Amino acid sequence: MIPIALRVSALRPTAVNAILAEVRATPGPKVSLMRGEPDLPTPGHIVEAAAKSLAAGRTMYADQRGEPKLREAIAVKLLRDNGLHYDPATEILVTTGGTFGIYAALAAMLDEDDAVLVPDPVYDAYLSPIRLTGAVPVAVPSAIVNGRFVLTVEALEEAWTPPCRALLLNTPWNPTGTVLTRQELTEIAAFCVRRNLTIISDEIYEAIVYEGHEHISPAVMARDRTVVVNALSKTYAMTGWRVGYVAAPPEFVRAMLLILQQSSRGPATFVQDAAAVALAGPQDCVAANLAEYSRRRELVLNSLPHVLAPEGGFFALLDLRELGLPSDLIRKRLLTEYGIIVVHGAAYGAGGEGTLRVSFASGGEVLKCGLNNLREALAR
Repeated sequence: MIPIALRVSALRPTAVNAILAEVRATPGPKVSLMRGEPDLPTPGHIVEAAAKSLAAGRTMYADQRGEPKLREAIAVKLLRDNGLHYDPATEILVTTGGTFGIYAALAAMLDEDDAVLVPDPVYDAYLSPIRLTGAVPVAVPSAIVNGRFVLTVEALEEAWTPPCRALLLNTPWNPTGTVLTRQELTEIAAFCVRRNLTIISDEIYEAIVYEGHEHISPAVMARDRTVVVNALSKTYAMTGWRVGYVAAPPEFVRAMLLILQQSSRGPATFVQDAAAVALAGPQDCVAANLAEYSRRRELVLNSLPHVLAPEGGFFALLDLRELGLPSDLIRKRLLTEYGIIVVHGAAYGAGGEGTLRVSFASGGEVLKCGLNNLREALAR
């Protein structure tokens, strides 16, 4: 038998992958309100740019930092959308999606037995990369206050211990839908300065915010100790293209580049060419996608009871704590008895217990049918 490294025993399938295995083993028709993948097509001008790049023979090795044109487009985007100045030559690294950006940041930062503060609940795929480095994720409990999940400095201070090296943030925050405010981020940044922590900021949902809420990067408050991680997957419906980027101080980008050179080596050249067009070209498609997600959000709010109205992203949490049942039990009954696929809140940490995550990344009849079925099933 081929031996398996001990560190692999600390890894777990993501909640979505684990549930998909159950779905495949469950007979009967089903409707999914689970996946975080837009059903909208990649905008035509981006697809056309990739085709032109392919036709021009742009299929050779890419610059491992990222093609200069794309890094320049990222720098322009960060200034235009976030008010942040980054040097495209030294402070930006193009990565194979946002997932690899997070992994490269963690791997470049953490040593054995270090620790990372992680809000609870939070996207569960953050935890395994932390463990893979030999470090330990430390849950920071959040609370539902006035219909939204809140992360307080008091909770951060209580969770902090000397081995902590970083705080991993996601705003808009999956699965809660919270968009951290300027005041919240200012207080969190001050805490990180006080405790000498680096902020790893996953900003993948930054373009999907509602009702006057504003995405603000923690780098606005603490640029020199923030690693901004982003990708084009959600903003431009480019999930399968696997192209993202990291912005950070030069010495840290150099460290992440060493990780990248020994692993993914970055996205294909023609993909990077298309990504540059996406960032630098017309942004009408971003506004159109947001308008569509806003309509779907309204449908969710009008169709289901006990919804915590999402401020950003395309997930809504149902607060079913009054039922007094484990969220995974509710999820399994919805699947086996009604053919409805959702994610239980406890999959994202103890703070998510008693909730269900409903995705409106897909719309049309799938969403309408799924919401109708879910409402009827919960009523029963």
